[in-house]
Amino acid sequence: MKRKKILIVAGEASGDLHAAHLINALKSKDPHIEIFGIGGKKMREAGAEIIYDIVELAVVGFVEVIKHFRTFKQILETLLILLETRKPDAVILVDYPGFNLRFAKYVKEKNIPVIYYISPQVWAWGKNRVAEIKKLVDKMIVIFGFEEELYREAGVKVSFVGHPFLDIVHSGWKKEEIIHNLHLKHHSVRVALLPGSRRQEVERHLPVMLKACEIIKNQLPQAEFILSKRKELDSCSMYNKIIAYSKIKPHSLDNRPYEIMEISDLVIVSSGSATLETAIMEKPMVIIYKTSFLTWFLARNMIKIPDIGLVNVVAGKRIVPELIQFEASAKNIARESLDILNNKERRRDIKESLRKLKGKLGEKGAADRAAHIIQKLIT
Repeated sequence: MKRKKILIVAGEASGDLHAAHLINALKSKDPHIEIFGIGGKKMREAGAEIIYDIVELAVVGFVEVIKHFRTFKQILETLLILLETRKPDAVILVDYPGFNLRFAKYVKEKNIPVIYYISPQVWAWGKNRVAEIKKLVDKMIVIFGFEEELYREAGVKVSFVGHPFLDIVHSGWKKEEIIHNLHLKHHSVRVALLPGSRRQEVERHLPVMLKACEIIKNQLPQAEFILSKRKELDSCSMYNKIIAYSKIKPHSLDNRPYEIMEISDLVIVSSGSATLETAIMEKPMVIIYKTSFLTWFLARNMIKIPDIGLVNVVAGKRIVPELIQFEASAKNIARESLDILNNKERRRDIKESLRKLKGKLGEKGAADRAAHIIQKLIT
């Protein structure tokens, strides 16, 4: 039997993570399958041949992408060569729509099946992109129930497999073990800081988070703060350089966000997939996001939904506060944080809403179900 070959393209840390779990599931069904493409460390560890580590770029926003235009052009040219030389049986695209939808046009011209896993956020940017996806994508594999309905109504072949975070998000340490390892007090109020997975996010978010923590500390002297670091971002001691300018010296762990969430009473979190991870951990949160002025100015006229935090989008209403761009000031972050920390009833209501939200995410086993669908398509 001919060995099956799959070209996969994932463009950021979350895509790299989801693609890695998908690769593991595919290889468990067919150990001889050949998987190669664009991704990051986790995909490589799962057994994919990584041609280019695009995750290292980790850029977001219109202005930031333009600055790296030449690099993206080179990556696209490399992928086009791979289509000719390696002749994959299918191409799997993982999120990253700005790049992946452009690449999909070339794949379609080669009559190679295009499978999209982790849908672009068409519900945020306008449904006109659904028509483009219908032309370019042979199968959408989505992780939110409302996405399945949206695509099915548009005539797109789609399957809902559930959210892969349900298999991933849990603390590997016991609560007492985490408190001991971080040298925390047993009866303190604990606030987790998740400033983002990209360097530019950390540089924009962490300073304002720390200023908010100063205000919180003045109001709640018993408060302790724990910073979630991404070790791969810290080659130049970026976190320490930012912390040096603050009166707050948070405890920290590298690449252990779930352990940090586990012991926290509140999470101040950058908008993105981390908000959904926080929701699965059933932790009250304040969502923030800051980007370049031009990116924000352009985006605010394009986004078609009232909230951008995934937690609020999936819930269909605002269940946790989100503070975007100019609203994401230290004063506002501290005000929302203190209101949650000081209001037992509000914390209870948020937790109840988060539990209901988890029920909308489907069942565990998303990657395995996605792999089963893909295997049937390429057999």
